[in-house]
Parts: sequence; structure tokens; C-alpha cells
Amino acid sequence: MSGLFSRILRLGKAEAHSVVDKFEDPIKMTEQGIRELKKDMEESMRSLAQVKGIVIRMKNDAENKKKLASDYESKAMALLQKAQEGSLEMAEAERLATEVLARKEDAGQEALRLSKEVTAQENMAFQLQRNVDKLRTTVQSYENDLVTLRARAKTAAATRKLNAQIARVDSDSTIAMLEKMRDKVEEDESLAKAYGEIADSGQSIDDEINKALDAGSAMPGASDSLAALKAKMKIT
Repeated sequence: MSGLFSRILRLGKAEAHSVVDKFEDPIKMTEQGIRELKKDMEESMRSLAQVKGIVIRMKNDAENKKKLASDYESKAMALLQKAQEGSLEMAEAERLATEVLARKEDAGQEALRLSKEVTAQENMAFQLQRNVDKLRTTVQSYENDLVTLRARAKTAAATRKLNAQIARVDSDSTIAMLEKMRDKVEEDESLAKAYGEIADSGQSIDDEINKALDAGSAMPGASDSLAALKAKMKIT
């Protein structure tokens, strides 16, 4: 964990010209840190492959030296056997056998040295394998965290934007605006009612007569009452 943040800090210093008081884009810097870890992992994997290749070659060389030492010993025995059978002078056989045994000793020593080198290289390969596995696990973990952080960053940005929009809304001014609109509507309603009353009061005489006639015609027995009144007044 500390290794990743150390890389991020180094990258932050390298790009200080594009940063004001903080990192320009933390997610971008984290992605860069992960890319560097992947690069380290690739280099470690190449080193691991090279070391494993060396181990394989050394093992083969060690086996070949062991086989050569065994062959030299067989040749020395064959030389002495020939001398014993009389087909070769004993002195010559011993001289050649001594030379062969010296070569056998050299081959044996080389086989031993290579075996020790194989052990050392195998230990190195084991350590490199552990480092590669650790880097792979770390990269995977950081990538998973980055996916979560991206989602959280988007949610936070959306929430921040929404909250900013809400914060810009002046509730007091909105209420005042509604009250003003309500007063205007009530004023318009009052004016409409007043104009209606004025219209009613401005009726002409004809309108009044017609209204009286309409009202009179609606009264039951009005014609009979009028006829009685005219008779009483002796009006024909």
C-alpha cells in the first residue's frame, strides 16, 4: 500500500506545474500508479523467466558433468582391466587411468559447483515468483478498489451538483414570489367583481322596464290585478 502512495507522491512532484494545492485528478494519478506496478510486475516476470531458464541450463550442465565423471571412471576401470588382461602395459594403463581420473575429479567438482548454483538460482526464482504473485494480487486489489472509487466519485459528483443546485434555490424569495402572485390574483378577482357591480348599476331605463316587465310577467295573476286596478280607476 505504501509503495503505491509513494509512487503517487513522486508523480505528484513530477507534475507539480499542473497541480494547485492538491492533485489535479486523484483517480488519474492512482491509475498511473497501477500502470507502474504492472510495469514492475512485467519486469519481474521477465526476470523470473530468465532465472528459470538459467536453472534449467545449469541442471542440464550439472547432469552432463556427473555423467562425464561417471564415464571417466568407467574408462579408468577399462584401462586397468586391459592391463590386467595383458593387452596394455600396466604402466601405460596406470598413466592413462590417472589422467582420466583427474578429468573425472574436475568433472565431479564442476557438477558439484553447478548443483550449488542451481540451488541458489532456484531460491532466487522462488523469491521472484513470490514477488510476482504479490504484485499480481496487489494490482488486482488496487484495480478493484479503483472501480469502486470511480463509482463513488461519480456518485459524489452527482450529489454535489444536485446539492449545489438546491443550495442556489432561495426558498424565501420563492415564498415571497408566491405571496405576490396570490395577492395579484386576489386583486384581479376583486377588480372583476367591482366591474361587475358597476355594470349592473349602469342599466338604462329600457333595461329597468324590461326587467320590471320580465319580473311582472313571472308573477301569477298579475294581468287580473291590473284589470281590476284599471276598472277601479275607470280607465278603459
